[in-house]
Amino acid sequence: MKQGIFKITENRALTENVFLMRLSGDTSDITAPGQFVNIKLDGFYLRRPISVCDVNENELTIIYKAVGKGTEAMSQMAEGESLDILTGLGNGYDLSISGERPVLLGGGVGVPPMYLLARKLIEEGKKVTAILGFNKKDEVFYEEEFRKLGAETIVTTVDGSYGEKGFVTDVLKNLDYTFFYTCGPEPMLRAVFKESKTAGELSFERRMGCGFGACMGCSCKTITGYKRICKEGPVMKKEDILWED
Repeated sequence: MKQGIFKITENRALTENVFLMRLSGDTSDITAPGQFVNIKLDGFYLRRPISVCDVNENELTIIYKAVGKGTEAMSQMAEGESLDILTGLGNGYDLSISGERPVLLGGGVGVPPMYLLARKLIEEGKKVTAILGFNKKDEVFYEEEFRKLGAETIVTTVDGSYGEKGFVTDVLKNLDYTFFYTCGPEPMLRAVFKESKTAGELSFERRMGCGFGACMGCSCKTITGYKRICKEGPVMKKEDILWED
């Protein structure tokens, strides 16, 4: 984990309430797709955990949804302003176990971490299928960016207003794949867990108090006991997860 000051180079809306922010700064501690950063905002006590969408030398891209006062304040920030950010948090996806035909499933703001993962897998020569799930057409973002990477990209909407009607699992059950990676709301993760035909890794979204394992506020149950989403997660292996009712 490293604390640094990042300067905003871009902050723009992708949909009505989803925003893309690019920042310049020290990204050396971001080493794997699926990790997240924790952002300090003036006037707010807790940092905001945001998944990493993409990273290059000295540039970080995040995509976030304005759902509360903190992220709403982020959406109003301008180019040139600075943010105090903790980087290198959490574990990440394991690319070494993907096989040749991995499938990536992202739901809503679970889509962004799939982008860096897709880029890394494609750079390794893997044939990647990305299934991006949204509620309706107006919420769709980053479809073309996945296609430009070379991923076979399928969009689903619950109301059928764009792409395939239904859920990401409706597409998953008809695919031939070697491994799955997913991130999204917990009902979606439960459905993917149940529908999937192979081993896989799931990234959990939870409210986090500290972001680095000190407060135990984001624990989940596994076969070896409770694990902290921010520290031992957010990525968990399918075979380790115990769902609680």
